[in-house]
Amino acid sequence: MLLKSNRVLWPDGELRPGCVAIEGGRILELQGANAPGALDLQDRLLLPGMVDLHGDAFERQWMPRSGVFFPLDLALVDSDRQLLANGITTAYHGLTVSWEPGLRGIEHGRLMVTALDRIRPVLQCDTRLHLRYELYALNETAEILDWIRGGKVHLVGFNDHLDMIAAKLDKGAKGAQYAERSGLTIEAFRALLEATRARQAEVWPAVEAVAQASREGGIPMASHDDESPAMSERFRRIGSSICEFPLDEATAQAAQEAGQEVILGGPNIVRGKSHIRRLGATEALRRGLGTVLTSDYYYPALLHAAFRLVRDGVLPFGAAWALVSSAPARAAGLEDRGRIEAGLRADLIVVDDSQESLPRVSMAVVEGRLAHLADPGIWNG
Repeated sequence: MLLKSNRVLWPDGELRPGCVAIEGGRILELQGANAPGALDLQDRLLLPGMVDLHGDAFERQWMPRSGVFFPLDLALVDSDRQLLANGITTAYHGLTVSWEPGLRGIEHGRLMVTALDRIRPVLQCDTRLHLRYELYALNETAEILDWIRGGKVHLVGFNDHLDMIAAKLDKGAKGAQYAERSGLTIEAFRALLEATRARQAEVWPAVEAVAQASREGGIPMASHDDESPAMSERFRRIGSSICEFPLDEATAQAAQEAGQEVILGGPNIVRGKSHIRRLGATEALRRGLGTVLTSDYYYPALLHAAFRLVRDGVLPFGAAWALVSSAPARAAGLEDRGRIEAGLRADLIVVDDSQESLPRVSMAVVEGRLAHLADPGIWNG
């Protein structure tokens, strides 16, 4: 496969004409001259595919309404198509395993781990597992350790949402939502929460066991929703190299100065604010804070966040695109992707940005294979 464009993102972060040769799933060569027979993408952008380290939008395909589940294989295939249509060529599904039953309980976690192993060969996107380990999931820890040691997990995130859920439990619809998601009455859910909270002394030893297994397996770790520099540092001491969604600027700055990757949410940038009134991602990036963007709960956000940062004058294009390609690849230890360079995986996307505020993915190539095509005009000239 030979692809040429007037605007290729070169490794130096600049857009200029180029021709990419692909062979055996790898980028064979990137050159400025046009090779005979190359597919002419004209002014469409030729970019490295995006790497999404945290996306849990697949949950909506699995359970589109509370308590209404569809076959998981179907949900994963549908999510695969959505990922590619939005330019994501490597995806880490954010699977939460919590002390709560229901969607985020261990039973559904088992289904997900098994289904990914079974269906991964038919998925076009390189699909991996980001295990979001709720710190109070104490009854589930032994099984989670088995998954980590068995190579089922590719990124571990440490989450603690117990106090947040407790605070919202008596707030009408939101409290009912948590109970409904778990399949319990609100009274039964409250009793479970209090019984779980009473086991606080067991939490940190379990966290350290999960961290040790992750270190031994070479699995990167992230701390989630860090509330303070001290909280981020505590997880950093057990091997966390990623600070995901820090709650304030001081925490983000301390983590970044300590050499951690700092993840911000793409939806935060697209919407212009956090949906829960936390650290504004755009302003953080204006101040030089933040190294990686993720889709979080909305796959289209990753593409549109990068373009909005450019439109708003926050970052030049190359730096904005690095947040969704080379930086997340680096954070996950994936040295074989995220840039258009000879020898790397041929994970590429073609973007039509002729409508400035609505860039669209025309084509996606994953490991040298055409995985998505939404613009037949590419072949028709």
